[in-house]
Amino acid sequence: MTDLVQEQIIEEFSMFDDWLDKYDYLISLSDNLPIINPAHKTEQYIIEGCQSRVWVDARLDNGKVYYSADSDAIIVKGILALLIRAMEGRTPQEIVNLDLYFMDAIGLQENLSPTRGNGVVATIKQMRLFALAFSTKQQ
Repeated sequence: MTDLVQEQIIEEFSMFDDWLDKYDYLISLSDNLPIINPAHKTEQYIIEGCQSRVWVDARLDNGKVYYSADSDAIIVKGILALLIRAMEGRTPQEIVNLDLYFMDAIGLQENLSPTRGNGVVATIKQMRLFALAFSTKQQ
């Protein structure tokens, strides 16, 4: 099943032939990142396993999950903005079950260093854990 948000992301990245241009676009997306409350830039919100420092927080609003995040690396901010765009505004269960196929479609994972790729996996896992926690609270 296709997902409208992910299809839009794939279409945006298809405009670029070369990964240097895609990196530039990714960096420009960092401007769209919903920045985490500075009070939440603590060890409790940090993502373990990332090459750079990454913080992610989530809130449940009217049954939908919304994220905020920050990083000390600009390219990671762009990746976070993409992940948030693809995942937020959905129910916790939708997020838990969401297939993030856009990452393979745009070649994101294969164009990141192994440590940065591991950080992306750890970030997605944490974002899903927030959603899972919200879904158990709702029951």
